[in-house]
Amino acid sequence: MNKLWLIIKREYLVRVRKKTFILATLLTPLAIILFYALIFFIPQWTNETKRIVVKDDSGIFTRPIADSKQAKFKFSDKSLDELRKTYKEDKFDGVLHIPDFKNLNNELYIQYYSDQQIAITQKGFIEGRISRRIKDHKMTEVGLDQKQLDQLKTNVNLKQTKQTLGADGEIEEDNQEANAGIATAISFILTMFFYMALILYGQMVMRSVMEEKINRIVEIIISSVKPFQLMLGKIIGVAGVGLTQILIWGGAISLIQMVLVPFLVGRSGTANLPETEGMENEEVLAQAMNIMEAFGELNWSMILPMVIIFFLGGYFIYASLFAAVGSAVGEDQGEAQSLLFPIMLPIILGLVISMSMVNNPNGGLAVFGSMFPLFSPIVMPARLAFDPPVWQIVLSVVILLASALFFVWLSARIYRVGIFMYGKKPSFKNIVKWMFYKA
Repeated sequence: MNKLWLIIKREYLVRVRKKTFILATLLTPLAIILFYALIFFIPQWTNETKRIVVKDDSGIFTRPIADSKQAKFKFSDKSLDELRKTYKEDKFDGVLHIPDFKNLNNELYIQYYSDQQIAITQKGFIEGRISRRIKDHKMTEVGLDQKQLDQLKTNVNLKQTKQTLGADGEIEEDNQEANAGIATAISFILTMFFYMALILYGQMVMRSVMEEKINRIVEIIISSVKPFQLMLGKIIGVAGVGLTQILIWGGAISLIQMVLVPFLVGRSGTANLPETEGMENEEVLAQAMNIMEAFGELNWSMILPMVIIFFLGGYFIYASLFAAVGSAVGEDQGEAQSLLFPIMLPIILGLVISMSMVNNPNGGLAVFGSMFPLFSPIVMPARLAFDPPVWQIVLSVVILLASALFFVWLSARIYRVGIFMYGKKPSFKNIVKWMFYKA
């Protein structure tokens, strides 16, 4: 056990002390912070108020359109042709033509003339301003005021409450509101994270095995430790590296969520949020805050421990397989590519199942993917946000952990032979034979 610990310690310390690890671990949270900051501050830095001259042939716009940071409007009595020729001389950025609508349908077209491309946020702002003014005109024509219109408008929001039937026949409700949109977003994030993590850390183990074999270092190490101890030590050591990064990134993201986002929202206010038709900036901000609140209401006390368990289970399965491949190849590292395909295929299929099951997270394909040990490290974490039945989570964990032990044992049998094989191109037939060699 002491030798195993020394190997784990060495594998861990060698990697966490590397500049590449330190930079990747620190720069990722900084990149997230920068991403959030750019979302809020780029509109401030790049915002340019458009000065627009308006030619109104409809007669609807009897009062000026309110200005904002997006655009300022000035109505003109000149002809459209004259405005299009002289708008730059008059220091305008473009000409907005509102035609004479013969009838006010639900879809109307206005025209903007300029030698510069208008930004999508400014386009949405102009459409929203014109749309609301036409709506006011329609209300006036039919004799309605804003108060009466508000009374006619009804917002319908679908809320789901999870319920179960207790042993006594009574209905038991879970007060935590389900949110399909947030669950889908979390599912997508976890799917991509596990997909990349299994490949990244698995290949890290494979490269370590290959380097020691090519440099003949493994022959010296094996003289004092068993091959199984060496392989297991590498796997656990790299797992520690992965967990270190996950904990640092998780803490940084939580800190960003709790502190930085509200700070940036408070600093930037609502002026730079894109205004959409029928929605004021305050409504957009309220929706964003509701999303953040729903994100915090997820059952993280269950999700986070399960994420760690499935990460470790999946990692041990695939890292052991990557280690077996690393022990089988020689100096030609290109040989590993043909052996990697059977390992990469389940990871890719797990990604496909996870991406396709969001519309039916409790369907047969999703349940199968959650139980099959080569898929479950990717599929089950993606289902956690959808609150799957507890028995499925427990069964999936049991199968995963049992499979991890089996694959570590199986890979160790390949590893103990492969690390001593030189000058012979590996094949699946030979690898199968290695499994049954007696020590």
